[in-house]
Amino acid sequence: MKNIFYKITVLALIIGGFTSCDKELDQVPFDEFGTENAYVTATDYENAIRGVYRTLTFGPFYGGSDGGGMLDAPDVLSDNVTFAQRGRGSRRTLHNWQYGASDEPMGGLYQRAYQLIYRANILLSKSETYEGENKANIVAEAKALRALANFDLVTFFGKIPTQSGDANGSLGIAYVTEPDPLIEPARETVGAVYDKIVLDLTDALADINDSNDEGRMGKDAVRILLSRVYLYMGQWQNAINTANGISIPVASRANVVDVWEDTSRDGVAFYIPNQLPILGLNIGVAWSQGGLTNLIPEYVVSYELFQLYSNDDIRKEAYTFQAANNSDNLQFNAIKKLFGRPGQSNGQVDMKIFRSAEAYLNMAEAHYNLGQEGPARTALDAVRSKRYTSPPSGETGTALRDAIRLERRLEFAFESQRFFDLKRWGQPVERESFGDLADGTGTASDQLALPASSNKFQLPIPLSAMDLNPNLSQNPGY
Repeated sequence: MKNIFYKITVLALIIGGFTSCDKELDQVPFDEFGTENAYVTATDYENAIRGVYRTLTFGPFYGGSDGGGMLDAPDVLSDNVTFAQRGRGSRRTLHNWQYGASDEPMGGLYQRAYQLIYRANILLSKSETYEGENKANIVAEAKALRALANFDLVTFFGKIPTQSGDANGSLGIAYVTEPDPLIEPARETVGAVYDKIVLDLTDALADINDSNDEGRMGKDAVRILLSRVYLYMGQWQNAINTANGISIPVASRANVVDVWEDTSRDGVAFYIPNQLPILGLNIGVAWSQGGLTNLIPEYVVSYELFQLYSNDDIRKEAYTFQAANNSDNLQFNAIKKLFGRPGQSNGQVDMKIFRSAEAYLNMAEAHYNLGQEGPARTALDAVRSKRYTSPPSGETGTALRDAIRLERRLEFAFESQRFFDLKRWGQPVERESFGDLADGTGTASDQLALPASSNKFQLPIPLSAMDLNPNLSQNPGY
């Protein structure tokens, strides 16, 4: 029998075994075919929503993947990293933009995203006849997660509304809202998909709790995602209004390093705990393996980006570090964000998905695009004042625009955003010819430039999905 994982909606894996803890993501999701007995009590619905969250932890999503997922692909595709010659060669086809439809470069993400959507749709369908405890919050979480999965899909496989004049009318994805694993929907336009994402997120924002247990979204996480969606749509005032409601302050300079070593949660709006015995995933191996003296990097910080971090920018310490492979007598500018907790180098750290700094940088960009330079600088400085000992200031005109874009790159390097920012700004990917060693020597990435007009900015729909759903159309150029 053909594997129906790719038939737009996906039959989820059955994950067995209840545990005694009722506030963590170790709660077991029901089989997504869901029987009448599976959705009865408040505990049933709590376990079901945790099953939806659990999908985010799979490799092609935020759980680390050699095949490229949300954790690493937006940087691998961009100018933030350089291919490391001493690594295993992982994701090289993706990094070089040499993928075709048969390569299915983001096939795992496509599968897992629709698996999450299917789980959310089952829960939402069953909740129509449920009036028990915490219903509104759980329904809101399911809609927010469905929106997140669809947003991740459409940013990879479709254009972004501000990318080009024809973007809204171009091919997006199938926004599935019914719990039928065998439907064969066609792709909707980008504009229609974004409208549905907004609808799900505005519904979620109205009913979701201000905060939920760790590993779950609350109002601030939904606000950040919705403000990003509005920014991508070019709806500047909506982006400002939504981001302006954030309640979590930007992480202080003193805590930035600690955030990435999991000893502080300052400024983190949504994260998934990643510890044994529940998960314990070594997500950092997406960037490198080994320790400070025997590092085997998959990708290193591009020397151009490394130089952009000034010495008084705390992110230089938090995001990058010098490490060596002593057997080869080589030094690298390694990526620190996922390297490990204090004293560790196993890549086992929490999955941080939304941070409050984004709300302010979203506002800064939106204010600038409305011609409101004063508020744009204020929002920008809310981040810069927490990152530098002597932050830059006072830019006007295009210098202010460039400062906002630079700050976004510096803040979210190795954090699933850079490729999408270049894409939505209609800019090419332009890598410098520096090599992979700490001083910029060594070997450069194979391919250095991707024109803004390239069809490779839209990843190909997996052929296995198209084989199972005759109503899917492929992206142009594949």
